[in-house]
Amino acid sequence: MSNTNPPETATGEPAAAPTPTGERPEVPRRLHGRRRGASRWGGCLPWAAGFGVLLLIFLIWQFPSFKAQAELGSAYAARVGCSCRYVQGRSLDSCQTDFEPGMELVSLSDDPATKTVTGSVPLLASRSARYAGANGCLINPAP
Repeated sequence: MSNTNPPETATGEPAAAPTPTGERPEVPRRLHGRRRGASRWGGCLPWAAGFGVLLLIFLIWQFPSFKAQAELGSAYAARVGCSCRYVQGRSLDSCQTDFEPGMELVSLSDDPATKTVTGSVPLLASRSARYAGANGCLINPAP
């Protein structure tokens, strides 16, 4: 009995099919241990695509909620910004320090001619509030 393995199974790789002349085709060294047809991203691509589709479905499902929160945040910012600017007489830059945490995306703009402050969330919502004298600041109706 012999203690050595046959040469075909010594490396643990399957033996290549012999050519018509009986010789094995030469395999480049960089391809040793790889399956034919396998690519670098072959195993990850289906999972990444599936995750991307699920993320897109989630965003479409949650879009009304995101839009409603943006509308609420922009209306709140407009009201607070208007009161800060026209009731207290502060600058618009100092008014942004009065926002609640989590309102970093909301920006303010001022129209001194109409005494109106507009709060906006980029690409989602924009609301404005105007100074109404003794009544303070009133949020303009949604368009």
